Amino acid sequence: MDVEWSYKGANGPRYWHTLCDWYAEGAKFPYQSPIHLHHNETKEMGDEVLSFHYKKEKFTEKEFKNTIHFVPYDTESYVVFKGVEYHLTDIHFHMPSEHIIDETQTELEFHLVHTNKDQENLVVGVLFNLTDKPNWICNGQDDSIWDFEQHTQWFDPSIFLPKKQSHFHYVGSLTTPPTMGPVNWFVFDTVGEMSRLFIEEFREEVLENNNRPIQDTKDRAIFYCE
Repeated sequence: MDVEWSYKGANGPRYWHTLCDWYAEGAKFPYQSPIHLHHNETKEMGDEVLSFHYKKEKFTEKEFKNTIHFVPYDTESYVVFKGVEYHLTDIHFHMPSEHIIDETQTELEFHLVHTNKDQENLVVGVLFNLTDKPNWICNGQDDSIWDFEQHTQWFDPSIFLPKKQSHFHYVGSLTTPPTMGPVNWFVFDTVGEMSRLFIEEFREEVLENNNRPIQDTKDRAIFYCE
């Protein structure tokens, strides 16, 4: 965690694997993330449904890994995939989006990171564009959930999820060092609107262009769920 890395220069993505043995080991996983997703190159998901079991809980905000993270105190929210519970351990964002869908990159991508009892990761990616219009995340009515001075928030993580939950699914890696895999990825294809005012609260702490470049899809299967 103490090895410094960035998104450009001598410690940028091209060189992450050279910075330490831990990063080099993560880079050996062949199916890296993020990738370019195409609707016309997917397979039907089948019966393997991702189910959400989120609840309102207490979070704190922390700055690390070149962005802002919302970290739950008690990890009470979770998802279930293939009968396994993955508890929500972290929410953070990248600007612009790391995943690209059908040639389109959005201004923002939130990652909701989950971990099971075996320390295996499952990440939900949600894409957004910024808006100057008041909206659900920062509209004067819901500001009470964000206490930026005390770095404490109470919210239900489902506020970040789109109402239409069609999504891509594939197996990839973490998108920051040590880029370990395998990671079960679920990327929603509905693009939401995020308040620019909300994001501006963190602009000084978030590294500019903190998105890892697109990785080679290789021969991996990409699934789609309506």
